[in-house]
Amino acid sequence: MPMTDAELLVRMNTHVPPTAELLGMELLEVDSAAGRVKMRFQPVPACCNPMGNVQGGFIVAMLDDAAAFAAIVKSGERIGIPTIELKASFFGPARAGEALYAEGRCIKLGKRIAFMEADLTDSAGNLLARLTTSAVPMPMPATSNLVERI
Repeated sequence: MPMTDAELLVRMNTHVPPTAELLGMELLEVDSAAGRVKMRFQPVPACCNPMGNVQGGFIVAMLDDAAAFAAIVKSGERIGIPTIELKASFFGPARAGEALYAEGRCIKLGKRIAFMEADLTDSAGNLLARLTTSAVPMPMPATSNLVERI
């Protein structure tokens, strides 16, 4: 029996990828029918570039997680979703120490490929970055690299 959105929210906040700690990730909302998630990130100063902004690679990692989580909840199964391509556009600086919000959306989930997108905003709702991506849905290996939060 598939998990409810509330059960998925708890499970996906408890069993997280190791990057979740570094990026201060928290899953806020899950809509599995729509293939949509909302997340909050609190990146640490170690994620900053010399200008004091969150480095673009960390922003891409946040957006990649949001997009992947959207496809995972849409699938209704325990899958991995390795990225095969992505494009990121940056519209404004993200600051470490401030909450950042990502919305991930699964546009199409096929048996061989999934198409997703994600947006990153600040607490005022300003669009900071957008990612479009595709990935290959596959069963999650028993040896998956998830960390249990207590």
